[in-house]
Amino acid sequence: MSRGSRPPPAPWQGIANAVGFAMAEEHLRARWGAKVQDHYTWVIAGDGCLMEGVSQEAIGIAGKQRLSRLMVLWDNNGITIDGKVSLSDVTDQKARFAASGWDVFECDGHDPADIDRAITAAKASPGPAMIACKTHIAIGHAAQDTSKGHGALTDKVQLQAAKDAYGWSGGPFEVPADIKTWWEAVGKRGAAAHAEWQARLNGLSAAKKAEFERVFAAEAPAQLNSAIRAVKKQAVADLPKLATRSASEKVLAAVNPVMPETFAGSADLTGSNNTKTANLGTFSPEDRKGRYMHWGIREHGMAAAMNGMVLHGGVRPYSGTFMAFTDYARPAMRLSALMGVPVIYVMTHDSIGLGEDGPTHQPVEHLAISRATPNTLVLRPADLVEVAECWEIALSQKTTPSVMALSRQNLIAVRKVHSNQNLSAKGAYVLAEATGKRQVILIATGSEVEIAIKAREALQAEGIGTRVVSMPSMELFAAQDAAYRRKILPSGPVRVAIEAGVRQGWDRWLLGERGREAKAAFVGMSTFGASAPYERLYKEFGITPEGTVAAAAKAMV
Repeated sequence: MSRGSRPPPAPWQGIANAVGFAMAEEHLRARWGAKVQDHYTWVIAGDGCLMEGVSQEAIGIAGKQRLSRLMVLWDNNGITIDGKVSLSDVTDQKARFAASGWDVFECDGHDPADIDRAITAAKASPGPAMIACKTHIAIGHAAQDTSKGHGALTDKVQLQAAKDAYGWSGGPFEVPADIKTWWEAVGKRGAAAHAEWQARLNGLSAAKKAEFERVFAAEAPAQLNSAIRAVKKQAVADLPKLATRSASEKVLAAVNPVMPETFAGSADLTGSNNTKTANLGTFSPEDRKGRYMHWGIREHGMAAAMNGMVLHGGVRPYSGTFMAFTDYARPAMRLSALMGVPVIYVMTHDSIGLGEDGPTHQPVEHLAISRATPNTLVLRPADLVEVAECWEIALSQKTTPSVMALSRQNLIAVRKVHSNQNLSAKGAYVLAEATGKRQVILIATGSEVEIAIKAREALQAEGIGTRVVSMPSMELFAAQDAAYRRKILPSGPVRVAIEAGVRQGWDRWLLGERGREAKAAFVGMSTFGASAPYERLYKEFGITPEGTVAAAAKAMV
């Protein structure tokens, strides 16, 4: 299936993207059968690709999963931009791949017959295959076997020397007739193979074919909305006090049965991320229909492989880790946004509210980093109803990745009246209106929404009319028309934002979109966290109803 206009997988992460391609192929072949899902995944990797740390995460995943249709051709020329590989590395790459569960082959990378021999043997092997292709960089050129072969300027004499080495007599941009004829024949062969595949797809029942086309078009099923509504109605009836990571598990328990294309996982934090629901089954060499992946402690490899799965098509992956560990997944998260692939990152333990694990695990800058990334939806819901709405939003995306920021600590239910409308889809909405003259607007996300509600009660008791705005997504709110934004955040009242993270990204909503100074305050973090129970941490850092009331009073002066 075509990736359309999306950019190709990135250098150095390509081998991990390819693992996602190969996993998707294995999973979908088990689901749909070899008649409509049956291909190999090919990678050409250079020395630099194999030096990057993500390569080890990727080959470890592939070896464990016995991805027998994954083929890596290593361009073993021994040269990097700085010079010989030996300047910086002594790794025996063939031994490394073998130790990671791969079948290893070798060939002369300039001999077509020998390359074909190695590929034939590799395709017959039971595991993922690495073919070490011994080559010379810039063969025939004056820069052969030197770092200049990577991209140094070429003069006419050097260019002619390279052509002579290849026996090439053609002029600039000239394609000899025999090569053109051969290449056109190759293209026709591909067209025939595609027509045969299309005939097999057409042979499916009408219902199966429609489902196949739906999942490859990344269309959410009609049942998604009804599943989300049912969760919301029950939440309003029960008003549970839940961590949003636990609320997420409840939503996924309703969603996964009606979206068979979802593919879940966690980077060794299944019990903490709450990403595994009943009856998913574990993806493994023994069960390719399994929809849950134990990625191990491989955040970067996990994220890059999920990119590959979406680029392949037919799969909607989501996987989790701690919010602070977006640092490890960051390169692939950036590429999700750049390539326009709707991967869903479930990032739990989203603030200092995780408590005793301390500042190494407590994210304070990570929401701002994620929001600063173009084409990324950051969703930080406040309770079970908002979690359900945010999952509906994320699963409906086609070209935008989502970051689900979820709490470790239990939170009160803040949405107490059912609405069929997805209020979170507008990014921000009025959760509680001011009584009397509106003098203060409290804007909060996630776990701090309940702080805003309690602060409002205190301010209203003092005769200060206070509106509470829940803002689960700045990006979605920014996408609304100006009239709606002014309706939610009118000029005049003091604005106070409450979030257990740094202030970066908040000034647009605090100071006004025209950049004019306004009476405003921010209640949040300006330092790293500390090790203590979360209740004490919130008190020590002033992220409390009392701290919010004091900040509002100071701003009103």
